[in-house]
Amino acid sequence: MTTLQIQKITTSLSRKFIAGILTAALVLPFFLTSIAQANSWLDQYGTTLISQTGGKTLQMTPGEVKTVTVKAQNTGDLTWKNDGPGYASVYTYESKYRRSDFDPGTWLWGDHTARIIEQTVAPGEIATITFQLKAPMEEGVYREAFKLAAEDRTWIDGGLIVFNIDVSEPSTDPAPGVTEEEEEEEEEEEEGAELSAEIVAVSAHRVKIAAGKNISLQAAIKNTSDATWNSYGIVNSTVNAASIFSHSSWTDGKIARTNASLAPGQTTAISFMLKAPKTNGVHYAKLQLEANGQLIDTFIELPVEVTGGSGEVVNAPIDDAVDTSQFVEVPMLRIGTLIVDEETDDEVVITSYEGPFTVTDTDGRVLAEVAEGKEVTAHYAIGKYYFDAGNGPTSSVLPIRFVPKEKNAVFTITNFDRKVTRGALYTDNQFRNTLELRYNDYKDRTWLINEIDMETYLYGLAETSNISHMEYQKALVTAARTFGYYHYTRGTKWKREFFTMTAYSYDQVYKGYGQEARSPRIVQAVNNTKGMVVTYDGELAITPYFSRSDGRTRDWSDVWAGEIPWAVSVPVPCEQGKTMWGHGVGMSAQGALCMANEGMDWESILKHFYTGTSTMQKWN
Repeated sequence: MTTLQIQKITTSLSRKFIAGILTAALVLPFFLTSIAQANSWLDQYGTTLISQTGGKTLQMTPGEVKTVTVKAQNTGDLTWKNDGPGYASVYTYESKYRRSDFDPGTWLWGDHTARIIEQTVAPGEIATITFQLKAPMEEGVYREAFKLAAEDRTWIDGGLIVFNIDVSEPSTDPAPGVTEEEEEEEEEEEEGAELSAEIVAVSAHRVKIAAGKNISLQAAIKNTSDATWNSYGIVNSTVNAASIFSHSSWTDGKIARTNASLAPGQTTAISFMLKAPKTNGVHYAKLQLEANGQLIDTFIELPVEVTGGSGEVVNAPIDDAVDTSQFVEVPMLRIGTLIVDEETDDEVVITSYEGPFTVTDTDGRVLAEVAEGKEVTAHYAIGKYYFDAGNGPTSSVLPIRFVPKEKNAVFTITNFDRKVTRGALYTDNQFRNTLELRYNDYKDRTWLINEIDMETYLYGLAETSNISHMEYQKALVTAARTFGYYHYTRGTKWKREFFTMTAYSYDQVYKGYGQEARSPRIVQAVNNTKGMVVTYDGELAITPYFSRSDGRTRDWSDVWAGEIPWAVSVPVPCEQGKTMWGHGVGMSAQGALCMANEGMDWESILKHFYTGTSTMQKWN
């Protein structure tokens, strides 16, 4: 056994010995308390199902996408919400949290269909849940089960939702009482109807990629016309003309196409592929929607930055209306992402599936070159940092960094799984850009720090849901950007632990790439407000926010020391009579959501909660 291995085992055992003593004293009471709390939640939540689309039987054709609606009465003691702690939503059931083959790609996740539509549902009131099902191509009778849940609290008693789905080809006989001539006239009217659509979300709004690489994307599209789409898809904007983004999956300019039906008002997701051009620079893909054989005047426009190709550069257009003279560089934040302790056996195992990376020290010396997909194991012990990149243990007296060759490539911490150690819904062990392993004697602990630019950090922020109103999302990410920039410019809050903010509720909840991938609309909100911060008299403001007020926010001085002129009490009429969650200073998240739903834009929402402030773009 090597000296390195003995050191590591000794350190690990000493920590585990102490942890074992603490466990004996602390874990049992906590466990019993948790059981009591779970039983308490169970007693307070209940429902009766009122109705569901098709009764309990749905008739679908192979491959058809159908929107279903379930109505459920709240028969418990607590008010249901569609956001915040304990929000009400529907998961797959029998077995629980099962990825469903009926997910058409429009659910919140493969096992998580949708939240209730209503903002709140008091006891006795009725909640509405709407989501889509996609039938398999093979005919037959299927059974699919779901259940209402209060997030992180309990399954809701009485909330089992079961669909028996009969998948079969439709009859070709005319409907009773309808002549063939009438059917033909209806079809002609529908084919001639003017079609319209809305791009609800796109999985990326800017792509940086190596020349010739494939780009996999997904778009959420809403049918905003009066006619049902019997087929729809995405085409190159010049239809049959050659495109620098042509992919082998395209056919005659048709990028993606489906023969499923989409009724007016319904939303669906379409996956499609592009291929990066061979010349460096920023290129623009312009893609057009089509349905029922007609082009729709709705486009997806995507800037694609190509690297590693030939030297010819295609420059992005310059917007002369934007004064960039006062812009600063996009801040690089350092986020305390993971305390390396017994949760990961006092070490981290790191890899990247998006390209090679280097292990360096904090002076920039390269300690190892690592190929894509290869793992590096690292830990801190007794004044040194140890790592093994596949060639045996190596040590450094300086903190070590994992640096991708391609900026913002995704790292995976393969021995960290929130589902296993924290009972979370998602693993969330992936983070973009640089990771740094660093010990601090101030708190006698080792952190894995994620070094990432401000805008990409905001992509991974888990402070709101992907489905909330866009104006609310823009207000929230602007407040979050301002809060982050405030601590970046001061650099004092976590200075002795060598980072800007934590990834937890002490600051702002950040879950990295997994959250980004699940939240295309939040990514869109970040992009739509890029560089925007809140200011007061031309100076950067601090922008605290919290979950919900009781009808008014609180003055800064009511909660913390000193006075902040823009953080003063303001009314929140739509929360009158509610119970306050959080510190009460600054912006109420649920109040802001209510204002957005009532038609207020994001800047007006910010000005309401942060009195006398303005917004300013600090970088582009």
